Amino acid sequence: MTTTRTIDGKALNPVGLGCMNVAWAYGNPPERADAEALFRHALDTGCNHFDTANIYGKGVSEEILGAAIMDRRAEFFLATKTGIIVDGARRGIDCSPEAITASIEGSLTRLGTDHVDLFYMHRYDPKIPVADCVGAMARLIEAGKIRAYGVSEWSAAHIREAHAVHPMAAVQTEYSLWTRNVELGVLDTTKELGIALVAFSPVARGALGGELKDPATLTDKDLRRSHPRFLPENWPSNLSLIERFNALAAEAGVAPAQLALAWVLAQGSHVHAIPGTRSIAHFDENNAAAALNLPADVLARAGDLINQHSVTGHRYPEGMRGTIDTEDYV
Repeated sequence: MTTTRTIDGKALNPVGLGCMNVAWAYGNPPERADAEALFRHALDTGCNHFDTANIYGKGVSEEILGAAIMDRRAEFFLATKTGIIVDGARRGIDCSPEAITASIEGSLTRLGTDHVDLFYMHRYDPKIPVADCVGAMARLIEAGKIRAYGVSEWSAAHIREAHAVHPMAAVQTEYSLWTRNVELGVLDTTKELGIALVAFSPVARGALGGELKDPATLTDKDLRRSHPRFLPENWPSNLSLIERFNALAAEAGVAPAQLALAWVLAQGSHVHAIPGTRSIAHFDENNAAAALNLPADVLARAGDLINQHSVTGHRYPEGMRGTIDTEDYV
């Protein structure tokens, strides 16, 4: 497998680090000292792509990154995001030029840097003309506050529209063995246009990590408790697939998470993966997946076993589906 891939001309390890887990969404966050140690360890061992967002812990993820590794700013590629509003009971999407401009200033302050390498619009905002929000991104590039822009969970049509206004560097979306929505258009579009595809949740939100047996053991605040594939009516069927997947990984001599990541990376030379974790041991396991050269038949068997048609349940709760622009399966 290729040991480096590019985003905006920068050579990166194809397995980066998603930084949401240290502050939000998956159970109780770790102590800050442990999160900082994880980030420093990742940088020390070759990870050079760190991905965060302004909403992860209401800025906490950015703050931890700033405290942990910003003294080594030249050694890594830094991405953050804007556009999702989480303010008490207020929820929504705002990619207006004014919101984008204000958001980058807050992110730069929390991160402790004068620029980020990649600034994503976290969701598509149907209220704002694409030319207007992309224009705001282009002005930030001109000002040197961001090096490039990207979008997250956008459809192929809107990616093309934005790219025509100003070339984008990356599209981030969920992509794993059990979430294949990008195969409806985004995967081919990004390849055609020379845009990197950055896969979040490439280990299926931990389902393919080899450890989760019963979602009932997850903490009350864990977002997976509301996701259909982890609910009691769907989990037994999905667990049966997972157990067969784990056996396939064992047969191949790799960890389940490594097989999951290897499959994602095999879907295109422009594909990157940013698994998240709070564990140094899990990071090391994930990071090693970039160097694996698994037989094509093993990857094919994994894809035939777990896919959009074999998995039970939608990837998002009904209330969240309306915020996603990426093409969906009926």
